[in-house]
Amino acid sequence: MRTLTIAGFAALAVLATPLPAQQTLGSLAAAGSPRDPKVMVMWDRFYDHAAIGEIGRRLQAAHPESCRLSSIGKSHEGREMWLITVSDFTTGDADRKPAMYIDGNIHSNEIQGTEFALYTAWYLCEMKGQNPWIDSLLAERTFYIVPTINPDGREDYLRQPNTASSPRTGKAPRDNDGDGLVDEDTYDDIDGDGNVTQMRRRSPYGGWNVSPEEPRMMVRALPGQPSEWEMLGNEGIDNDGDGNVNEDGVGGYDPNRNWPWRWQPNYVQGGADRYPTSLPETQNVVAFVQAHPNIAGAQSYHNNGGMILRGPGVPQDEFQGQDVRVFDELGRVGERILPGYRYMVVWKDLYTVWGGELDWFYGARGIVTFSNELWTSFKFFETAERNDNRYNSDSHEFDRLLLFGDAFVDWKPFKHPQYGDIEVGGFKKTFGRAEPGFLLQAEAHRNMAFTMFQAWHLPKVEVDSVATRPIGNGLTEVTAIIANRRIVPTHTAQDLQFKISPPDMVTLTGGTVVSGYRIIDDRTGESVEQERNPARLELRNISGRGIERVKWVVRGNGPFTVTVSSQKGGSHSKGSR
Repeated sequence: MRTLTIAGFAALAVLATPLPAQQTLGSLAAAGSPRDPKVMVMWDRFYDHAAIGEIGRRLQAAHPESCRLSSIGKSHEGREMWLITVSDFTTGDADRKPAMYIDGNIHSNEIQGTEFALYTAWYLCEMKGQNPWIDSLLAERTFYIVPTINPDGREDYLRQPNTASSPRTGKAPRDNDGDGLVDEDTYDDIDGDGNVTQMRRRSPYGGWNVSPEEPRMMVRALPGQPSEWEMLGNEGIDNDGDGNVNEDGVGGYDPNRNWPWRWQPNYVQGGADRYPTSLPETQNVVAFVQAHPNIAGAQSYHNNGGMILRGPGVPQDEFQGQDVRVFDELGRVGERILPGYRYMVVWKDLYTVWGGELDWFYGARGIVTFSNELWTSFKFFETAERNDNRYNSDSHEFDRLLLFGDAFVDWKPFKHPQYGDIEVGGFKKTFGRAEPGFLLQAEAHRNMAFTMFQAWHLPKVEVDSVATRPIGNGLTEVTAIIANRRIVPTHTAQDLQFKISPPDMVTLTGGTVVSGYRIIDDRTGESVEQERNPARLELRNISGRGIERVKWVVRGNGPFTVTVSSQKGGSHSKGSR
């Protein structure tokens, strides 16, 4: 019997094409689903590095006018950091359209963000030409999708025995316990079953008992109640003989503490590594984003807890009112799209994060950025989250009733070299922080829908109207209204404060411009003249759902053309009648 590796299994899942007979079977696509997808992908599993690249290649081959596969650079171990660019390439330069950046899997155990990012690319490609709203979105917007920005750590997580929480890092070993040895006490699959679960040992002093309601679940003994078990933590062996088990994890850094905004050294922010962007993966993302100033929105996928997070990560960076209103409006709609998720602020509602990706995108680039913590226990039975004991009970019940025990390894005896007679058992790494298979596509679609909502409301500049009025002596007054019809402004308050993006430009052609003005009050006619280069007026910002009025005095009768150009808001032209 031939054994399939993860890569081989993933390749079969991705590359298997429908049989001819299947293509002729009668079917009706459910609402919101693509009809007869050109690229068949199963969305109930997690894909390795080779399969991610293959999905991208197949999408590019099937949808050459809307999908391109490339790389933003290589990881520490030399893996490509795949980039899938999705846009309507027939409607202009994709790198000049307002863009949405999406990534996932910065922590190697937070795996489903990769599938959610991939699903976004697949859905946009397959729905193009079938859904007018998607068509208009891709005509105006570009999506830069990097499914995983930690490909080395992801490969380790998929291929090696791990827990749901390990490892968070990539592949750069550290001596965490200071004994001069590296990675000597990592998690061990001591019973060789392919899983790293929990260890327990019988003890009247251990403080734990088997739940009377669920025999697989351990509960703390009540005060005064005798106990039968001691919990020993995750599977492991004291490999270096220092008396400790599992004290050196795989890698000692945190990729989400290595960004060049409010970075602090490791003694302040654990996992920060040696200096900002010391990791090649961080360097690659920073370089790509800096080279694409059209990126106006960003979404990073983490797990877990059912949260829609915005910055700041530290109190020193409290957002200004204009930006708070933008984030609030987007985040509240996100709560509607994602039942069970809560819109939250990192440092206020969770903890302080120095040198985080979320803060770099907003702080250094002025980009409206969210980080979604995927999966929530609300999804067990679609009820409010409970306390810890109730959560554990719901986990076991969910596994028993909906997964039929597939997420749990039953307790079994094991002779441990240090602990003696113990038992090993518990939940597998694919349960607890990540969605089970039957919920993956539904959660991917809802999170994708939130990013589509964000992308739609990135700034979109338009010349709303152009009016002319003869004023004598061969001169004409040309007045234009410039609009931004979406929620996000062309410059966030952070962008304006640090002058990250150049001003928006409004240009007049068709005559000799004598003078140009920004109209402050159209009722009184109050205006501010731009003395230098008046044919090309500068606007600091066009607010969300806002307008700006400009006018010129021009020698000539036209016709005139007004063009507005914004680095994050696109461009548009309109002529005078």
